[in-house]
Amino acid sequence: MHPPPQVTQVETIKEVYVSFNVHTPLCSPSLLVFQLSASAVSVRSGATMTFYDDIYPFYPQQRTAFIFSGQLLTIILVFLVLAVSLFLILPGIRGKSRLFWMFRILISVFIGAVIVALNFTDDWAEARMTTNATYKSFSNVEVNAEIGLHVGLYGINITLRGNPVVQFNETINYNEMFSWQDTIEEEYEEALEKGLPNPILYIAEKFTHGSPCGLNFQYRYSSRYASATLWTAFCTWMLANILFSMPVILYAGYMMMATAAFIFFSIASFSTIMNAPQCVFSIGTDSFETEYSHSFWLALATGVLCTVIGILVVIFYFLMPEKMNEAFSVGVDSYEDEDVPYEEGYLNSVFLSGETISPSTSKMTTVYL
Repeated sequence: MHPPPQVTQVETIKEVYVSFNVHTPLCSPSLLVFQLSASAVSVRSGATMTFYDDIYPFYPQQRTAFIFSGQLLTIILVFLVLAVSLFLILPGIRGKSRLFWMFRILISVFIGAVIVALNFTDDWAEARMTTNATYKSFSNVEVNAEIGLHVGLYGINITLRGNPVVQFNETINYNEMFSWQDTIEEEYEEALEKGLPNPILYIAEKFTHGSPCGLNFQYRYSSRYASATLWTAFCTWMLANILFSMPVILYAGYMMMATAAFIFFSIASFSTIMNAPQCVFSIGTDSFETEYSHSFWLALATGVLCTVIGILVVIFYFLMPEKMNEAFSVGVDSYEDEDVPYEEGYLNSVFLSGETISPSTSKMTTVYL
């Protein structure tokens, strides 16, 4: 019997390269280099490229799927506490103005919460599809999954959820965040080292600086200016609330219109990404493109609401300034719905009659009242 032929490391890596290139059409050059490096390490160490419960040896265990944003939860709790604190003053407001104050608090807190939350949401634009795609490298096994791309002002979220979730004895449920603030290439390299599924790596590579799509430049700067104008809108919203508590209701209406203008500026800034040539994401036999999503339309609706409030305040102030001041409880003392009884009193005749000296003469003159 002849001994089995010895297989060199180079031949093994070539075989891996051919297998990977044939069975993994979603691969990128950087992904390919990383996987071949991992293969070389495995060959040098004498390890075999085999499954262990359908998980490759050099892949770490997958992360827990995204549940809810901690930043959004903090914002919601802060504004809920603010709303409850303001509602505590309602029992001290008498008459019909109590209902007006309740609606005023609700609308004001809603606008402020939306402006702040829009900076941290991840659904200004999104795209999703369900398709069959290769799950991990060095395998031609395909999984049926829903793939989603969610674009926010601070980064992107890429989701991968199996249909069903458990396939090949593995739970397929990923949500990975890539931030604009950090160097996205570093986060992409970390994703390569973690061995994330191929669809996530394919989409993330489109947003790197080396991608021919140029998505990083388009989305990063558009989102940056949109976020800056939203924070400016939050400042004008606070000024408007301060002015509503002072006898300058007209200028409060102007500040509400300024708030709406800055919200519209942020929408216009983010919309510039749609003017650039769109990059088509092709996974398997399907493809998708990003479209405006919930946060974009919520920002538009909030801007329209601020515009309507500002215009109505200005118009009513010019038509009925006294009633506007009375409605906002500034500049006047309102005692509506209050009947103050006056009891019987006694007049002091001595106090009501007195003597005064005329300035023109020095004579004493007695005046009887």
